[in-house]
Amino acid sequence: MDCRVKPGNDDVLNGSGSKERTLAKYKIITPAGASFTVAGGGYDYEMEPLQGMDAEIVEGPTDEDGFIAAAKDADALYAKGIPITKRIIDSLERCKVIALGSVGVDQVDVAAATARGIPVTNCPDTFIEEVADHAMALLLASSRRVIEQDRMVREGRWSEGRPALLKIPRLMGQTLGFIAFGNVARAVARRAKPFGLRLIAFDPFIEELVMPDYDVLPATLEEVLTQSDFVSIHAPATPEAQGMLKEKHFRLMKKSAVFINVGRGPTVDETALIKALQEGWIAHAGLDVLEKEPPGHNNPLLTMSNVTLSAHNASASARFDPARKRRVGDNLALVLSGRWPVSCVNPAVLTKSDLRRWQPVSMRRGPNS
Repeated sequence: MDCRVKPGNDDVLNGSGSKERTLAKYKIITPAGASFTVAGGGYDYEMEPLQGMDAEIVEGPTDEDGFIAAAKDADALYAKGIPITKRIIDSLERCKVIALGSVGVDQVDVAAATARGIPVTNCPDTFIEEVADHAMALLLASSRRVIEQDRMVREGRWSEGRPALLKIPRLMGQTLGFIAFGNVARAVARRAKPFGLRLIAFDPFIEELVMPDYDVLPATLEEVLTQSDFVSIHAPATPEAQGMLKEKHFRLMKKSAVFINVGRGPTVDETALIKALQEGWIAHAGLDVLEKEPPGHNNPLLTMSNVTLSAHNASASARFDPARKRRVGDNLALVLSGRWPVSCVNPAVLTKSDLRRWQPVSMRRGPNS
C-alpha cells in the first residue's frame, strides 16, 4: 500500500501532456493502517501543522522487510501499528525524527534511536485527564463493587446487595498508594483527595519534593504495598519495569486491597496477579490493561467476579484522535523545520543535533511518565 497525503496539487503535466507525480520535499513514512484500533480518518489532523511545508505522509508495508525498503529514504517516521525495531532504525538513512501518537514508547527501540541521534517524541500530556478519570472510575467501581451490584439486581437478587456492601469499609480514611508518580498519577491524586483518601507514592525517578504539592507522602515500594487499601500502578512499559510486580509483591498487600492498572499490562506478572485474586491475597482488581491484548478466551481474569475490566480504552474521548494526531503533526513540523520537538523522550540527542532550541524544555519528569 502506498497512500500519499500531501496538501495542494501533486500532479503536473509533462511534455507529452500526461500527468507526472511530483515528489514532496519531505517524506514521512508510516506503517499502513490505523493505530489504537481507530479505523479511518486519514491523516488530515497530522497534516494541519505541516501545511505549506511540502511534506507528505506515505504509508508503507506492515512487514519489517517491506517497511525497511519503504522507509530507507524517509525524512521522518510516524510510528504506529508495528514495532519499530533496531533493525528498522539502523536502516534509516536520513530520518530526523520518530514520532508517536501515544504516551507509551515501548513500540519503538528508543535506545537504538538514541544511538543513531534520532529524537523520539510522544504525547505525554494529551490524555492525562481521561486516564485519570478512568483510574478513579475503576477505583470507585471496585470499591463499591458496582459490577457485582448491577448483576445482583439484574438476576433478581435485590436483597443480597446491601449485605455484600456491609462488609466493605467506607472510602474516606483509606489509603491510595501509587507506584510511579508521573502525570496521570498526579491527576488521580487531585481527584482522590476530595474523597478523603490518604495518599502515598513510590517513584525513584522523581524528586520527593514534588509529592507534597499533591498532598502525597513519599514512600518505599514496600510501604505502598503493605499500607495501601488501593494500589494504582502507573509505570511505563520500559525494559526495567517489565514484570516489576511479582508474586512476592502481591503477598505483601492487604487481603482487602484493590489493585488498579491503567498503565501497561506487561509491568505486572499476570500469572501472579491471577493467583493473588484466586487465593485471596487481595480482594479485587480494576484493570484497563492486560499482559496480552486482546486476551485469549481462556484468560481466568475474564471469568472472575472480583475483577473489573475495560479494553485498554482509558485514554479514549471525543478529543482523543484529533489531539494526539495534531501533536504528532506538531512534532514532525518542528523537526522538519529545524527546531527542537516538544515531548522528546530522549532529549540528550537534541543538544548534539543541528536542531535549534526555541523554547525551555522541562526536565521535571522522566521520559514517558
